[in-house]
Amino acid sequence: MDFTGIAGLIGVATAAGWVDAVVGGGGLILIPALLLAFPNLPPAVALGTNKLTAITGTSAAAVTFARRIKVPRSVALPAALLAIPAAGLGALSASSVPADWFRPIVMALLIGVAAFVAMKPSFGAVESADDITRRRRLQVISLAGCGIGFYDGVFGPGTGTFLILTFTGLLSLEFVQSAASAKIVNVGTNLGALCVFAWQGNVMWSLGAAMAVGNITGAALGARTALRRGSGFVRVVLLVAVSGMVVKLAFDQFG
Repeated sequence: MDFTGIAGLIGVATAAGWVDAVVGGGGLILIPALLLAFPNLPPAVALGTNKLTAITGTSAAAVTFARRIKVPRSVALPAALLAIPAAGLGALSASSVPADWFRPIVMALLIGVAAFVAMKPSFGAVESADDITRRRRLQVISLAGCGIGFYDGVFGPGTGTFLILTFTGLLSLEFVQSAASAKIVNVGTNLGALCVFAWQGNVMWSLGAAMAVGNITGAALGARTALRRGSGFVRVVLLVAVSGMVVKLAFDQFG
């Protein structure tokens, strides 16, 4: 690739990092950009390179969030540890599970999520997690770490968004705290999938490292924006991002 092409991908990685830090879904920006830049690139290589880039951005966002707000580490950290093997198993299964199986289900879930968030303005606006039981916390750890972790390895679009909604809906956190918790778990999902893709030889290391610079920058800016603007801003971006994901998935499925 020439310098202009690399610079363009770094710019896309910066935008993806910002979106991913605020509401998740950065892969829906970066993976199509990689496939557009390299028309003959195997999808597995695009996914592996995306994971290399994404893990740097999610780590930067997680650190930025953790320094500024209270994060439920007793839930987020165990979920992140569980997500590493779960995402690795998902990545191993990726070639044998057709993406066409996932898209309709994910689209239906995202449409339901958008409708629920739009019709319930109080959702994610105020934290009320003081009375959450130990059983509920274990449920969140299992769902976020095992269920969503496996999903990120095998398919992936909207992983950060599903994590945010899990923490918001089941732990009654407000959106910014949920975004912070999601980034911690997302580090685990990205690490697990990256290990498998690297073992399979499906990572462009030099390009991924270059894009990581932009992704870190975008993720840090996105985390600061979410912290400064608050849950109302995250809610609006969430609705816009979910709508975009539905359109993109529908185009991939039916286009």
